[in-house]
Amino acid sequence: MRCANCQTENDPGRKFCVECGTRLAIACPSCAAPNPPGAKFCGECGTTLNPDAEVPAAPKATRAEARVAERRLVSVLFADLVGFTAQSEAQDPEEVRELLSRYFTSARETIERYGGSVEKFIGDAVMAVWGAPTAHEDDAERAVRAALDLVDVVGRLGGEGAALQLRAAVLTGEAAVTLNATGEGMVAGDLVNTASRLQSVAEAGSVLVGEGTYRSSRDAIAYESVEDQELRGKTLPLKAWRALRVVAARRGVRRSEGLEPPFVGRDEELRQLKDLLQVTTRDGRARLVSIVGQPGIGKSRLVWEFEKHIDGLVQAIYWHQGRSPAYGEGITFWALGEMVRQRAGLAETDDPATTLQRLEATLTENVPDEAERRWIEPRLAALLGVQDAPPGDRAELFAAWRAFFERISARGTTLLVFEDLQW
Repeated sequence: MRCANCQTENDPGRKFCVECGTRLAIACPSCAAPNPPGAKFCGECGTTLNPDAEVPAAPKATRAEARVAERRLVSVLFADLVGFTAQSEAQDPEEVRELLSRYFTSARETIERYGGSVEKFIGDAVMAVWGAPTAHEDDAERAVRAALDLVDVVGRLGGEGAALQLRAAVLTGEAAVTLNATGEGMVAGDLVNTASRLQSVAEAGSVLVGEGTYRSSRDAIAYESVEDQELRGKTLPLKAWRALRVVAARRGVRRSEGLEPPFVGRDEELRQLKDLLQVTTRDGRARLVSIVGQPGIGKSRLVWEFEKHIDGLVQAIYWHQGRSPAYGEGITFWALGEMVRQRAGLAETDDPATTLQRLEATLTENVPDEAERRWIEPRLAALLGVQDAPPGDRAELFAAWRAFFERISARGTTLLVFEDLQW
C-alpha cells in the first residue's frame, strides 16, 4: 500500500508507513474494511470513522459472526391481494402507486400493532413473522388476530370502484431464524414456503391456518374445518382450518361457555372505535364516544368486541369498565368506583383494611408524586365508601378522581367505559 504522506510503497497488511510512520489505513469498526487515512465514512458500509482512534484490523468474518442463527418456534403470516394485477391494468399508474402505498402502510401498522415484524413485501404480498426477534407465548394467536384485522382493513382500503380483497394464511412451527440479518430474510425453511402456498389456495377475504396455529389459538379464535389442502410441491395434503372471528380475550380468557353468535350488523361501528383508538393514541387527545340505542340492539356486544380487539394489541392500553345501576343508594358514582376497584384488583366484598391497603399500592404504582398520592388517597377511599370524605367541596373530589386516571393515562392510552349511563 502506498503511503499518502511520503508516497513510499509498504508491504500489504502494514498499519503504519515504514518510512514516516503515517497510518496507512483505517479499519472500519463495523465491517473491518480498510479505508484511507483521513476518511470520515467507510467506503464499504458507510459507518462513521474516527481517524484519530486506534482501530485494530479485524478479519472480514466479523460481519458474519455478528449474525446469530438459531432454530425457533415462529408463526408466519403470508397475505396477498386478490386479482390486483388484473385490476391495476385498467388504472392510472399514479393511482396504482398511491393505492399500493396505502396498502403497505396499513399492512405494516396492523402487523406491528399485534407485535409482529414485517419480513418483506413481495409485489402486492406481505410476509410477517411472530416469535422473532422477540417471542411471546401467544404469538400464534396474535398472528391470526392480525390476519383477520388485515383482511378487514384492506377490504375498506380501495373505496368505491376499486374494491380490494385479501387472502391470508398463518402457519406455526420451527424455522431457521437469523437475527441481525441485513439485506436478507430473517426466517427461512419449509414453514415459509408452505405458508406461501397455503395462502395461494385460500379464498378471497379468508384466513387459513395450519394445525400448529389452530391448536395454539383455538381458545380465543373461532374456526371452521376445511378439507385438506393439496399444495404444490408437498407430498401429503395439509390439514387446514378457516379462522372466523375472535371470541375471547387472549389465551381464551372470558370465553363464553356456550356458542357465541356471530357479530352481525355492527362492523362499521366497531371499525370506527378501532380507528378512534389509534388516532387517540397517536395524537394524545381525549375523545368521547357515545353509543346510543334501544335495549337489545347490541351495545354491550359492540363493547365486548372492542375489548377483545384491545386485548390482542401490544401497545399499553388501560381498560376500565363500570356499570351505572338503576336503583339503590349511593349509585351516582358507582360506575367510577367499579373502575377504581378494577384497577386496584378489589372486589365489592373486600373489607375496609384490604381496600385501603390495595388502594395505597395502586396509587404508589401509578402516581409518582408522594404529596399528590396523600391528597388523592382519602378521596378515592371516600368514593369506594370505606371512609368519610375529607373536608372540602365536591370540586376537590372530582379533581382527585380525575387526577388518578390522568396519571394512569401518562403510562398509556386509558379508556373509561360507562355502561347504562342513562341511569
